[in-house]
Amino acid sequence: MQCNAAPRIGLARPVLSTVRCQHINRIRQTGCAQAVPTQVRRYSSPLDSSSAPLRQAAQLKGRVGRSSVVVAAGKPHHVGSPIAHKDQRYAIVVARFNELVTRLLLAGAIDAFERHGLPAENIEVAWVPGSYELPVVASAMARSGKFDAVVCIGTVVRGATTHYEAVAGGATNGVLDVSRSTGVPTIFGVLTTETMEQAQDRAGGKTGNKGAEAAITAIEMANVLRDLRGKGLAAEAWGTA
Repeated sequence: MQCNAAPRIGLARPVLSTVRCQHINRIRQTGCAQAVPTQVRRYSSPLDSSSAPLRQAAQLKGRVGRSSVVVAAGKPHHVGSPIAHKDQRYAIVVARFNELVTRLLLAGAIDAFERHGLPAENIEVAWVPGSYELPVVASAMARSGKFDAVVCIGTVVRGATTHYEAVAGGATNGVLDVSRSTGVPTIFGVLTTETMEQAQDRAGGKTGNKGAEAAITAIEMANVLRDLRGKGLAAEAWGTA
């Protein structure tokens, strides 16, 4: 008997278990197939190509999205969709320092929000002097209870003094603290680079736009919490008005 298995085509490629690989080798050596216990396929991606949310997301944006719940090994996994809900609102807090770069990051974030289904009028933008000031305004907007997530955008470039460490560390810890203290996803979209050239590369240059990445992260975080909270599996935002 000859084994002529056709290759599978789909979103995820199954990873063959050790038992099944041994079975295939036995077929090749002996030329005959023997019964082998059915193995659970382990996929390299959690996406389920047959799910309706995936098909809808692909039709909506011409790309593969993620369903809010996927089933892997018989147990549901909750995954935030990158497609925004029309009733969601997002805040972006932007540092004016190094504005040449931060304006590009802001443009990337707004473009990503709109491409992922969010109406432009559901985005609020606030400017602050520098990255060190991001957390206080982000916290105030998160605590208002009017936003599903907040994106913080800034650029800190290393100089000749230790000022870089102070600003970068303060911004990092401050943004993280906003998420922890409010329960509202607050996304760190601050570039910390050695040179201005590196910053520009990450603001629409050869390494992409980190502002856009931060916006998509915000959507996914807001959606996974929306799903979990809707099922009573996560607490409501605890630091909001």
